Amino acid sequence: MITFSKIHKKFDKYEVLKDINLEFKEGNIIGLIGPNASGKTTLIKTLLGMVVPTSGDILFMDKSIKKDWEYRNHIGYMPQIGRYPENMTIGQVFEMIEDLRDKRQEPDKDLFRSYNLGTLLQKRMGTLSGGTRQKVSAYLAFLFDPKVLVLDEPTAGLDPLSSLKLKEKIIKEKEKGKLIIISSHILSELDDVVNQIVYLEEGKVIVDQPIDELKAETQRSKLSEAIAVLMEKSSKQY
Repeated sequence: MITFSKIHKKFDKYEVLKDINLEFKEGNIIGLIGPNASGKTTLIKTLLGMVVPTSGDILFMDKSIKKDWEYRNHIGYMPQIGRYPENMTIGQVFEMIEDLRDKRQEPDKDLFRSYNLGTLLQKRMGTLSGGTRQKVSAYLAFLFDPKVLVLDEPTAGLDPLSSLKLKEKIIKEKEKGKLIIISSHILSELDDVVNQIVYLEEGKVIVDQPIDELKAETQRSKLSEAIAVLMEKSSKQY
């Protein structure tokens, strides 16, 4: 469904992405992990068309995304920090976003109901807590029933119950055959949802394999421990 082919990205002399080659298929939940400045956010932005690679290509459903913006209609994006007009109410933001899309499409209201957002429609965005803002971002990401979901630190700021509801929604969408990419620093929250891990470090792909294989290889039951073992082995080689 999505192929990154020989992706390089430089900002001035600083190379952020170095020869990234990845293939993400539908029906999978990908955990995109790595330390700060590893290139995770830049990689996500290249997929979303927010950053243009210095070289290489990205294929979406076997078609290059170069000079083709239509593919983005099939992606739902939940940013790490949602930025909205502070003076608008939640209801006005929802109306604005819905007006930008095809109204003939039946909206996905699952998270609207799960998060009781109907009781908050008159609240202004500038008054919201971080958790409530995350709920708004989550709802908007799933709203148009996209083929691909890109979720950047999706549970940041959410209380345990809200996090659980979001995880349940993610798994439900995966069962429909959708591709879901989750970027997170909290490895424990990925353990029970992702089935493939991509670990970036200094702009390079260090790990790209099914999570079960990774745990078996490192003889660890938790993702955080498996990654720690792998990184320790890697550091000893240099």
